[in-house]
Amino acid sequence: METFKDVISSDQLVLVDFFATWCQPCKMMHPILEQVKEVLGDRIRIIKVDVDKYGVTASQYGIQSVPTLMLFRRGEVLWRTSGVMQKSELLATIDPFLR
Repeated sequence: METFKDVISSDQLVLVDFFATWCQPCKMMHPILEQVKEVLGDRIRIIKVDVDKYGVTASQYGIQSVPTLMLFRRGEVLWRTSGVMQKSELLATIDPFLR
C-alpha cells in the first residue's frame, strides 16, 4: 500500500489538502480542487488528508488550521498556505512549479 511519504516523495508534483470533515471552508475547497485537477490532469496529483484521522501526519507538518494546502515534490515542501483559494489563484500559484 502506498504511504503518504511515498506519494510526496515522487517526482510528480503533489498538492496535499489537509482538511477536516466538519470544516466549512474545507468543503468549499473540494470543488475547487476538482476543477484544478480537471485543468492540470496528470501534471499534478492531488490528495486529501483528514487531520482527524491522520493527526500524526498533520502534526508532523505543523498543521494548525484547515484547510491547509501544501505542494510537494521529492519530499520537499515547495509551498503552503491556509484558507480557501479561488481556482484561478491556485492555478497561478501552481503554474511555476509545473515547469
